[in-house]
Amino acid sequence: MFYNNKVLMAKNNDKEFYLLLNMVNKHGLIAGGTGSGKTITLKVMAESFADAGVPVFLADVKGDLAGMCEIGIDSDDMKKRIEKFKLNDYGFSYKKYTTQFFEINRKYGLPVRTTISNFGPTLLSHIFELNQTQSDVLNVIFKIADDEGLPLLDLKDLKKILEYVSEHNKDFSGSYGNITKPTLQSILRAMISLEQEGIDMLFGEPEIELSDLIKTDSNGKGIINILHSQSLILSPRVYSAFMLWFISELYETMPEVGDLDKPKFVFFFDEAHILFKDCSTALLKKIDQITKLIRSKGIGLFFITQDPTDIPDTILQQLGNKVQHVHRSYTAKDKRNHKAICDSFRDNKDLDISEILETLGTGEALVSFLDEKGAPNIVDFAKILPPQSKMGTIDDNKRQQEIKSSMIYTKYINDLDRESAYELLSKKIEQLNESNENDKVLNEKLKEIEKKEKIEQKENDKLLKEQMKREAATKKKISSAFSNVIKTTGSTIGREVSKSLTDAIFGSKSKTAKRMASNIGSSIGRNLLGTLLKG
Repeated sequence: MFYNNKVLMAKNNDKEFYLLLNMVNKHGLIAGGTGSGKTITLKVMAESFADAGVPVFLADVKGDLAGMCEIGIDSDDMKKRIEKFKLNDYGFSYKKYTTQFFEINRKYGLPVRTTISNFGPTLLSHIFELNQTQSDVLNVIFKIADDEGLPLLDLKDLKKILEYVSEHNKDFSGSYGNITKPTLQSILRAMISLEQEGIDMLFGEPEIELSDLIKTDSNGKGIINILHSQSLILSPRVYSAFMLWFISELYETMPEVGDLDKPKFVFFFDEAHILFKDCSTALLKKIDQITKLIRSKGIGLFFITQDPTDIPDTILQQLGNKVQHVHRSYTAKDKRNHKAICDSFRDNKDLDISEILETLGTGEALVSFLDEKGAPNIVDFAKILPPQSKMGTIDDNKRQQEIKSSMIYTKYINDLDRESAYELLSKKIEQLNESNENDKVLNEKLKEIEKKEKIEQKENDKLLKEQMKREAATKKKISSAFSNVIKTTGSTIGREVSKSLTDAIFGSKSKTAKRMASNIGSSIGRNLLGTLLKG
């Protein structure tokens, strides 16, 4: 609970354990086995931050955090705990908190969305479980979309551009390198597989604005934002990717503020081990960097998990405020982890930490918070205080009442489907199809014209051939007639000329000479006449 400008988290007899507000941005860890009390610890922290005017965001993976919107219920057990911890001396009272409910599937909260472009290829590659080559190609797809002015808002946009590039991969290979169809089809298959898990509900508009989460109510209390995650947690890749996106958005959106008296926002990441399962080296490096740098933006991160050794050492060493509930060792691996957990604390010579860690009861924990100088306090045994709001879930009517009464209800309840890559590419494909259809019709007409021209040409060739044949026959007849005329006329002329010459030379009585002259004259006459006519 919030007391004296500090967060009173636990007590051990009269010893108090405080979480300092100006150290919350140094991050923290809540760990312990199932049923150990992690949820109560989370609620007490979240309520205290809200009372201090700090908005928070947390994932409700079991459905039992929703009760924070209702006043806590008195009971015999609660009376005993209040008396045991002397909570009335600290002003303990049952209360409710201003709460905003969200859910990706939209049934139990306002829809929380982001766009494909904003989510980015790195996180998409992570949830699609792509190999390096496929991840590189997905980065190229985002580059093409940016260069072509194609907004990627939802999954249908991404699917459309993948299909388009696959069909026209040769057109893009020259500018963007080799983009093979099998690789694009592998990405498509991975995306379709995740669609069955409801990932498509995460993408779209209006996109959630962090400024709507980082708010205080009319009384100056921080608003508690709850993401209903009971169904989401069944899709670990989607859950982890969303949380990573959220942290990334906080880092990229929030301004640098340095060290403050209290944080501007606190983010709780339940089931944190999911975040790091099958995490690529590049993504792990990004998480590590964000965890280090986001503190300067006034953001506190709290990782909640059953076994802290599931969190990489590079991240774990940055979590200064720790609440460790029971950890039992059943296997050799559990024992090694048990020792690692004990070694992570600043030792307390008066306690057998290893023994206590394995025998802690529900609501009991080993705690170590940062002191005023930012150094971890010596680990100690303590009992976590009870929450002030209702413990447990709420009925659907109450939930819907809270959802509809939110000041941002009308802003996010309806989908916005503006023109994006899907519509633009659909128009382009339609235009290409129309152009192709026009080309097809034109080609068919050209083929018809060409066919008609061929028929006409064939007919003309046939007519010309027949005409030439007729002309040749006519010419042959004329030539034959000419030849006969030449023969007859030439022979007559030649004989007459030869007769005259023969008579002059040999006299008219020489018959032999006359025959010879007649033959020679006929031949000479024909040749001479033929030559003259040709000339």
